[in-house]
Amino acid sequence: MSKKFFGLIAIAVFAFSIMLAGCSQSKSSQPNVENKKDELVLAVGGEPDTGFDPTTGWGRYGSPLFQSTLLKRDNELNIVNDLATSYNVSEDGKVWTVTLREDVKFSDGQPLTAADVKFTFETALKNGSVVDLNVLEKVEAKDEYTVTFTLKEAQSTFVNSFVATGIVPKHAYGEDYAENPVGSGPYQLVQWDKGQQLIVQANPEYYDQKPSFQKMTFLFLSEDAAFAAAQAGNVDVAAIPAAFSQQQVPGMRLEAVKTVDNRGIVFPYVKSGNVTEDGLPIGNDVTADPAIRHAINIAIDREALIDGVLEGYGSPAYTSVDGLPWWNPETVFKDADLDGAKKMLKDSGWKDTDGDGTLEKGSLKAEFTLYYPADDAIRQSLSIAVADMIKPLGINITIEGESWDTIEQKMYSNAVLMGWGSHDPHEMYNVYSSKFAGVEYYNTGFYENKKVDDYFEKALRAANETEAMAFWKKAQWDGTTGLSAKGDAPWAWLVNIDHLYLVKDGLDIGKQRIHPHGHGWPVTNNIEDWKWTE
Repeated sequence: MSKKFFGLIAIAVFAFSIMLAGCSQSKSSQPNVENKKDELVLAVGGEPDTGFDPTTGWGRYGSPLFQSTLLKRDNELNIVNDLATSYNVSEDGKVWTVTLREDVKFSDGQPLTAADVKFTFETALKNGSVVDLNVLEKVEAKDEYTVTFTLKEAQSTFVNSFVATGIVPKHAYGEDYAENPVGSGPYQLVQWDKGQQLIVQANPEYYDQKPSFQKMTFLFLSEDAAFAAAQAGNVDVAAIPAAFSQQQVPGMRLEAVKTVDNRGIVFPYVKSGNVTEDGLPIGNDVTADPAIRHAINIAIDREALIDGVLEGYGSPAYTSVDGLPWWNPETVFKDADLDGAKKMLKDSGWKDTDGDGTLEKGSLKAEFTLYYPADDAIRQSLSIAVADMIKPLGINITIEGESWDTIEQKMYSNAVLMGWGSHDPHEMYNVYSSKFAGVEYYNTGFYENKKVDDYFEKALRAANETEAMAFWKKAQWDGTTGLSAKGDAPWAWLVNIDHLYLVKDGLDIGKQRIHPHGHGWPVTNNIEDWKWTE
């Protein structure tokens, strides 16, 4: 990190400290420094823009908190029952039958039945939820506690819609549901002061393991402000950036959680010349050369990025799914190999014919622009570091920080530093499948490999998630081809960012499963396991 960056952060922290000292908010928005043992104050992530409605995406990157799901993942990411007692899939993979618990009530005391599950999924389908339900043909409540889902075609990843979609009550769902959610999860909403805080209390109707804390207050603070609040003793848990990880806070410890919250460079995979339906240019003649993409991949020193940008809190990234059950560990390769990268470029016909330090191939110079969101300090630092690492190869990368609105106009013809990370293997399909070329932020490079697409189809049509594993792994690398850097290298994945939390001494936040991308509040996935140990 640059001194300028640390200076800006210091100013922000100082400003926030002054704001805390002079704040004149109501008592209800002031967290109590001396918290009771059954209360917590957290600053663990941003405020959800669209509220707390699972049918529009709430809970996809963390526990729905207010709602329950049919299935859930345990700390090893195995799928286990939640509201469901069992489920089975027909031989053709198109009909999924779910049997529900009969002892579940919503926080208003009304029973949760098959009618609520049917209503939830039909509403999510109508709302165009970020949970992909396009494959769903119909949902039927066979009886009070049995639901069947009929798909248009077999899709093994459909099971993840059971994991990611919180069930809402048909009787209490309206236009204001996102602001006033009623659910069957461990907590219920008490007060939401937009832009400031959210207060929740334990749901007395909750059917599973009861949480230890009766009340929790979520403060909506930026990471630097959360750090200042931790220093002031105003929070029990605070999510902080790596820039503050070396600073001690009395009475608190640092917990680093491994993630699949990755950052990487997506390259235009095809040559220039075409445009999207909206007239945006597609392709880049430099990054369309596989030698360029492979050389960049093996020249990057990922450990140096972790040490220099993330203060040591991260892991090297080689795919978008590192460490997950469907990851293929054979995708790992030796990086920081400048000599190997130089030879690769030379063998492919790239040479510095005019002596200016930048390679050429015919009339084409080895240079391109890398875009990153201007308001993201980590992506800025990664972009700068990568450009510096690659320059000795004779590849000139110009970095540009812009708004997402601008990047959307450029991302099909320029490299972009992006981030993904999900507990659903379907995300890998979205990011790499030729069917998603140019669809929003998916496959912006227009990558296509018919063998990879075939593995994807076999994974989706598999009878279950376990059977699909082999095909997800082969799509990454089958020994000959694949979507990873050992294969086509349409991306240069850089790092998986550890999620860092300052935690009050004596507070046990349980075993944290590998976190997905940083949206939502993934640290609360196991909130029922949190407790004081002293």
